[in-house]
Amino acid sequence: MPKLDSNFYDQVFEIVRLIPKGRATSYGAIAKALGAGGSARMVGYAMSNAGIAHSKVPAHRVVNSSGLLTGKFHFSPPELMQQSLEAEGIVVVNDKIKNFKQVFWNPLDEI
Repeated sequence: MPKLDSNFYDQVFEIVRLIPKGRATSYGAIAKALGAGGSARMVGYAMSNAGIAHSKVPAHRVVNSSGLLTGKFHFSPPELMQQSLEAEGIVVVNDKIKNFKQVFWNPLDEI
């Protein structure tokens, strides 16, 4: 894993904290909002460390660009990501958010 500035992680976490309940966004959308368009993977690295953030980060609301729950293995148990989304009214089928375009939250619209 590349060494990243913790400031980048903090910026990622701040955006993720803005995602409303019942909505989800993608790693790439967060990267674009930070002016780092090709850095979706770096956002993923940040999200894998969300559990150690001082203020809670709703990491379950961040998925890949097609709505796939690619980060679920960073949850314990992995099913917790889907359960957390479903508790907010998001439908998940086969590890993918159904109607992802409808629940997608674009950080660029908010910041």
